Amino acid sequence: MQRRITIKDVAEAAGVSTTTVSLVLNKVPGRRIPEHTRHRVREAAEQLGYAANAAARTLRTQRSQSIGFVSDEIATSPFAGQLIQGAQDVARARDNIVLLTNSGYDRELERREIRALLDRRVDGILYAAMYHRVVELPPELAGVPVVVLNAECPDEDVSWVAPDEFAGGWDAAEVLLAAGHRRLAMVNDADEIPASAERPAGFLARCAEAGLPASAVPVVRSEPRAVAARPVARELLDRPDRPTAVFGFNDQVALGVYLAAADLGLRVPEDLSVIGFDNVELLAESVAPGLTTIALPHHEMGAWAAEQLYTLVDAPDGQAPPRRTAHLRGPVVHRASVTSPLR
Repeated sequence: MQRRITIKDVAEAAGVSTTTVSLVLNKVPGRRIPEHTRHRVREAAEQLGYAANAAARTLRTQRSQSIGFVSDEIATSPFAGQLIQGAQDVARARDNIVLLTNSGYDRELERREIRALLDRRVDGILYAAMYHRVVELPPELAGVPVVVLNAECPDEDVSWVAPDEFAGGWDAAEVLLAAGHRRLAMVNDADEIPASAERPAGFLARCAEAGLPASAVPVVRSEPRAVAARPVARELLDRPDRPTAVFGFNDQVALGVYLAAADLGLRVPEDLSVIGFDNVELLAESVAPGLTTIALPHHEMGAWAAEQLYTLVDAPDGQAPPRRTAHLRGPVVHRASVTSPLR
């Protein structure tokens, strides 16, 4: 069996002490080691195939070089995978790893998964939600460095990051108004969640700034699925003063608007402009014409949450940084479903 390469082997190959090798490979801050020496150590380690002993490093630093990512269904969904990617990019820059769990909304399973992560001595935990909502942390996370991701938390000691739903609604109206539309409407979600309150609030606020009072901008509700939104949108569009542009609460709802328009012989975008929300690429790029939509800032939120988690992990004992919260704005993804009105 091949002998394991040790830190002593790297030190001999690089012509430095084992202490210097340890400082370089563990990226210990505040040590004045010349860059050419650091390069020589890293090169020797790579040539020898040296792999640090993670267990020994954990005992020495009291860090596992890992963080946990606790989610409801994100790990099995391609839609929100960039939440994980953003966190992984930050962790990877520190030579750390992210350990993922997925509870499927099973609270008991979630508790067992959290305990398993803590047994593995993760340095902190990202507690992530598939969709923007208010969450209560499970008791197992008391006293653990934790940041809530894609959700809000009422705990005054817990940092969180979520999408800026108001800005998203504002931007949707801005796209339609900039194209010249004055008869606008929205098909909103029937569920009582932050997004179903804030997206129409932003949409109506931008309309009001353009001189369109809320009374002139119909907002109707539907389950956030195409099959449910279709009849709701059909009724909205089958009016003498039908809107020339519709904002769908999400891309599924926007698809329902497409289907309703087709039922009534209306063409998108010639007769009706449509804008969605979420930027589910498989849907938005597959419909004809391609759907203009507001993207959720998944990667940015994942990175923000991980950076904030590391500020908690790195803080000296008894000196935890203050709570931070953020609403991040997503970009408009322009495709072909919006154009100037014909009438």
